[in-house]
Parts: sequence; structure tokens; C-alpha cells
Amino acid sequence: MIKNPVQLRLEKLPQWKQRLFMVCLCERMYPNFVFYCQQQHCYQQQNEDDAKNYKKILDLVWESLLVEDVKINFDLQLEKLELIIPTVTDDSPYMVYPAIDACHALGEVLHSYLSGEIAEHTAKVSSISATTIAEFEMTRTNVTLSEDEQQTLPSVIDEFDLQWEIFRLLREENNEMNELIKGLKDEIRAAGTSNIGVFLSYQGV
Repeated sequence: MIKNPVQLRLEKLPQWKQRLFMVCLCERMYPNFVFYCQQQHCYQQQNEDDAKNYKKILDLVWESLLVEDVKINFDLQLEKLELIIPTVTDDSPYMVYPAIDACHALGEVLHSYLSGEIAEHTAKVSSISATTIAEFEMTRTNVTLSEDEQQTLPSVIDEFDLQWEIFRLLREENNEMNELIKGLKDEIRAAGTSNIGVFLSYQGV
């Protein structure tokens, strides 16, 4: 699992900012899950529902950051998430792996609410997103790289740069909380592009 030095800095931030960092990365991985669901034509309705359910859980995490004292049953959301995690079979398309990663990342966010161990989960989400990218590049080029070599891939370096950029925004004390949350949410959704370049043209999915 690839580690980013930003993880040590993140653990010094308030809990809500660490959760905001995590949900930003999950929002970027969401198109990967949607794209996988759209590939499963033989189970079209089920997979459309799965994509919608991922989005609902994601939206609830954003809501938990924006609405003070909102009541959300995170145990229940975790149960719902576990039901939509794809299973790898012999005929699974490659995108099953980024889709699973997207689910695992969102699961880390939910676990952070249940366990209170924020820093551990924040670091895992950071690593999951970078590892998804490295594995995608290794599959695309049919080259196996060591973990150190994976960290030198241009696309992984770009991911690290983006994570540092989000961290710098979170570290800035002058940012108003709700404006910061809404701004990051709107920016990522407007881009509609995942960490491995999957473009989600219809955000209503």
C-alpha cells in the first residue's frame, strides 16, 4: 500500500478536516464505481441501484460535515455499503478492482465515525487512492513495479500533488468551514473525473 508523506501532516488536523480529506478522495473514486456498474449490462437495474446507493452514502458523509448534530446511523450505512462491494469472478472486467477500492475507501470513512481512530483511516484512504492509480498503470502497461517504483509513476506523483493541495487548503486557518466543505465538494463534482481518469458525464447517477 503506497504511503504519502502528507499522511503524517494530516493526523495533526482536526477530525472534521481529516474526514473532509477522506470524502474528497472518495468523491474522486466514485466515477470508478459508477463505470464498473455501467459495464454490468446483464444486471443493469441492480448495478444502477448499487451506484445510487454508493452516492447516497457519500452524500450522507458530506451532510455529516455540513450539518451540525445531524443524526446518521453509520452502522447501517456500513451494512449498505458492504452489500454493494463487487465480487471478483473469472469474467470480471478490470474495473472491478478500482470499484472495490472505491468501496473500501468509503468504508474507511464510515469506520472513522464508528471507531474514533481518525488518523489511521485517513492514511488508509490516502494510500488506497494512490494504490488504485499505480495498479491501473501497471495493468495498462503490463509492467510489474516495486512499491518504491510505483511512487515514481507520473500519475502517482500527480495524485500526491493533489493530496498535498487539499491538505494545504485544510491547513489554512482563515477558511470558513462550510465554504471550504462546499467549495471542495463542488469543485470535485464539477471536474467529474476519477483518480484514474474515468469521466462521469452524468452526476445524477
